This record gives sequence, C-alpha cells and structure tokens, in this order.
Amino acid sequence: MSQAKEVRVPDIGDFDAVEIIEVLVSPGDTVEAENSLITLESDKATMEVPAPFDGQIESLSVSVGDKVSEGDVIAMAVPAGGEAADSAEGADGSETDTPASESQSAVDGGGGTPAPAPAPANSEAPADADCDVLVIGAGPGGYSAAFRAADLGLKTIMVERYPSLGGVCLNVGCIPSKALLHAAKVIDDAEFFADNGIEFGKPKIDLKKLEAWKSSVVGKLTGGLEGLAKQRKVEVVTGPAHFVDDHHVKVETADGERPISFRNVIIAAGSRPIAPPGFDLDHPRVMDSTDALKLEEVPKRMLVVGGGIIGLEMASVYHALGSEITVVELADRLMTGADPDIVKPFRKIIDKRYANIFLKTRVSALAPDESGVTVHFEGGKAPAEDRFDRVLVSVGRRPNTDLLNLEATGVRLLDNGCIAADEQMRSSVSHIFAIGDLIGQPMLAHKAVHEGKVAAEVAAGEKSAFDARVIPSVAYTDPEVAWVGVTQEQAKAEGLDVEVGSFPWAANGRSLSLGRDEGITKLIFEKGTERIVGAGIVGPNAGDLIAEAGLAIEMGADMHDIGLTIHPHPTLSETVGMAAEAAAGTLTDLYIPKKKR
Repeated sequence: MSQAKEVRVPDIGDFDAVEIIEVLVSPGDTVEAENSLITLESDKATMEVPAPFDGQIESLSVSVGDKVSEGDVIAMAVPAGGEAADSAEGADGSETDTPASESQSAVDGGGGTPAPAPAPANSEAPADADCDVLVIGAGPGGYSAAFRAADLGLKTIMVERYPSLGGVCLNVGCIPSKALLHAAKVIDDAEFFADNGIEFGKPKIDLKKLEAWKSSVVGKLTGGLEGLAKQRKVEVVTGPAHFVDDHHVKVETADGERPISFRNVIIAAGSRPIAPPGFDLDHPRVMDSTDALKLEEVPKRMLVVGGGIIGLEMASVYHALGSEITVVELADRLMTGADPDIVKPFRKIIDKRYANIFLKTRVSALAPDESGVTVHFEGGKAPAEDRFDRVLVSVGRRPNTDLLNLEATGVRLLDNGCIAADEQMRSSVSHIFAIGDLIGQPMLAHKAVHEGKVAAEVAAGEKSAFDARVIPSVAYTDPEVAWVGVTQEQAKAEGLDVEVGSFPWAANGRSLSLGRDEGITKLIFEKGTERIVGAGIVGPNAGDLIAEAGLAIEMGADMHDIGLTIHPHPTLSETVGMAAEAAAGTLTDLYIPKKKR
C-alpha cells in the first residue's frame, strides 16, 4: 500500500476556528473520494469536509468539539492501491489540499446523463480572492443566489451586464409583459360589460402613458433590488463578464476593465431570443419579445411567428390594443406542452378574436421594408404570401453561454449550448455553478430562483440539492392556461396508469359571476395510490390556482386529501377541490355516473 497521506481542512471561506459537531469515520474505515469525514458548524452555516481520494483511514487527529481552520490535519489516510497518490501530491511530491467545493462530480442537467468528473481547475483559488462567491447575472436566479450567499455569511459580488438589476424577467420579460397583459384585461373586461349593462365607450390608448406606467412598475422592482443588495452588502458591478480562467473573470465596466477573482462562481447569465435563418431581427419592423414590449406603435396588422407562451401572450396584448392578429405555428397545435383539452377553451376564444391561426405552417421568408413586411408561407392553410405592418418572431431562446468565454474554463457544454449541471448546480468544474436558462429547459424564472438558492447553499458548505418534483408552466393569456406535473398525453406515452377528475367552470358560481364559463380544472391521479401526479387548468387566474396542485404533488396528496380540504365559497379555487371529488366519486355539484371500481 502507498504511504499514508495527511488529510487537511480545505478552503472553507472566511471561516476560522470552526467547531466539529460530528466525526463520520473511524480508523480502519474505507472511504471513497467525496465521502464526508467530519461536519463543521459555524454561526453562519453547517458544512462537511469530504475525503480527497479513495482509501482507508489510518488514524484521526480530531474529535467532536475540536475547532479547526483551513490547513489543519484531520486524519491520516492510505490511498487505495496508490491510485490517489498522484492527486494527493503536487508534481514535486508536496501535498496539496482539495477544497471542499471541488469534491463533487456533475451530471448532465438536460438529460440526466453523467457528466465527466470535475475537471481540475486551471488556476488555484487565490488566497486573497476578491470574494467567496461571484454571481454573474442579476435576474431572479442570480439575485436570489447572491442574496442567499450573503445571508450565509459569504462575501458576494454580483455582476450584471445591464444598468438595471432584475435581468430579462424584471426588465424585458415577465414583469413588463404582465403589466401590459393586465392593461389588455381591463380593455377586454370593459368590452364584455358593454354587452351586460355597463358601457364605457371605446377606449382611448395613450401609448406614452401606458409605456410610462409599465416602466414605473419595472422601476419599483429593480430599485427594490438595489436596496436589498446594499442592505446585504452585496457589491454590484455593471458590465459584461468574461472568464479568464477557473478562478478569474474580467468585467468591461464604464470605467474600464476590472478583474475579479473568486473562490466560487454562480453563472446565471440567462438566455436571449433566437430567430430562424434569414430573419432580420435588426429591422425595425421585425420584432423579438423585447422589442414588442417597447410599445412603439400599435400595428394595424401583426403576424406572430410561434404559437408558444411568449408569442401568444404578446398577441393578447396587441389584440387588446387594436391590432389584427395572425398566428403561425409549425406544430399541429398551440402550446405544445399542455394537454389539448386544456388549450381548447383558449383556442375557441382566440379563434373569434384573431384574423387567422395557421398551424403546420412555416414562414419561409420575410421581406421587410420601410412600410411593412412581406411574408412567404409554406404548408397548412396559409396563403403563399401576405403583408403585415409588423412581425413578432417568438420561436424560442438560446442560453447565453457563448457570451462568457467559457472556453477559458473546464466547464462542459452540452450539444444545445447549455451547461451540464448536477442536482447541486455544480458544473464539471466543481466550484463553478450554473443555474436557470443556462442549464436548459424549462427556461422559467421560478425554477432559476430555487436553483440559485441551492447553488449558494452548496457554496457555503450546506447540504442542499435541487429536488423539485414538478415545475409549473403558465401562459398569462386570456384565458390563462396552466399545467404542472404529468399531462395525460405524457402519461399515455409513458404507460402510466392514471385516472382523471375534471370540473367545468360552467358549474362554478364564481366563474359565472365573472362572465367566464369556459374554464376547466383537471387533476390527474395515479391509479392504485390515488396520488395526484399532474394538473391542468384553463381560465382566469389559472396561474394562481395551479400552485395548489403543485404543492399537492410535492406533498404526495391523494384525491381524498384534496377533496376533503375545505375550499372557500364562492371561489375559483373550489374547482380544484371539486375536480378531486369528481375523481373520488364524491362530487355533488354535478351528476357523474358512479365509476366501477
């Protein structure tokens, strides 16, 4: 056997004289690399010190109650078969420490395929690093990661390429689009009541005032983030960041280039819209989602290329403002992630509102000029050619990994350009974490927030992992469409034995009082256990209602748990309880013939 090696306390950030609260091994124990040896607890966090290599513990140098700091000897261990001797020694035979943050392997975040073991850093963490955690990107995932890291006592720097914090979501995505969707709802509600006894007259649209109101909503939130960063002493650096190596970046600030060194980094740089080849997004008459939110004008005729959530949300806004809308989608239906029966009520409404909806159709060419855009179609029932005042291209997004010079690091990228990350959000370089849109679908802010917190906690040495059973999706259209967990189509494709409970909103008093009876609440249960595994809801506020189903899935609730939960009356939330009762056979608000059990 190889000669015993010293196992020392690795880099544990700014912590010093940290108490050992648990010793997890004994002399003679065989350990594998990454097995925890001891548990430390400071006033800020609990962290574990892993074995740096496979081997056998020869002796222990510490016990519970002892206080240790970086570099203190924990134990003597004999590497297995001498395999770890090289990794435990430098080229000159001197011993080197393996930081706790470099002890985990990563797996592919997109498909669950194991990624390579952590690549060796091409530079060691500087002893005088500028920060414990650097966060690149200040969207919901990034600022959540930065604030959580600061709360755990880590010195944190957050880099954002744009002047305002909040990323795409707060500045040019979720928040401004929802503000405009609310404005659209006000217009639609006024039109509805014109036929029901209250007439307001035709709305007058002042785009400048509407744009100013939308911007004020965004400003309140982004300004609030600046205050939260100051309260937590998180330093904010403005400008694009580029990696120099595994422990250094340079940021192009307004005052010149600023180098930043770090012990850990959380990459939360988000994504950007993509366009098919030949689509000129630089032309003022061809818009992406960011352009559409600027409200420069209300086009008379507008084409939306892409029948997904973002395109359909913006179609709702512009239709309410007065545009004639045409939607073109390559697939055979809209919102391909949801079950068709959940999308159907939404489709029936927009069929009446929009000029055309062309499915199984592609746009083969766009020819924009000063006065409009000539569009060429292929397939479906679309004409060969048509002309529009503006075209919104909303066919997907790509991760911003190509903007960071990740080639200078050991970070592994997947074929789709996303970063491979494990459940602790570690990339293939174990002190480099990645979250949000950068690691793949679903590209949703609420997913990134939870991933950011996990990354910060792992960087602080805590036991944490991203273990969400389900992630809800919501289209804030009119009506809203929301789903979570397993869809009926997915259950059928995977051979899952499920039963469904549905409740039509036409039998719900609250929905009738809103003048909206098109809604449906559908819950999907696993046969045998009767546990909920999925849900789909269409109707006003479906995005709020879907949260109850998500919680029920996470908690392992069955149809009786949900049906026996007393929901307030009259509310839309009752439809969730009644859908569960429909599955359980206890529903009294509708007559459903008894199921044979």
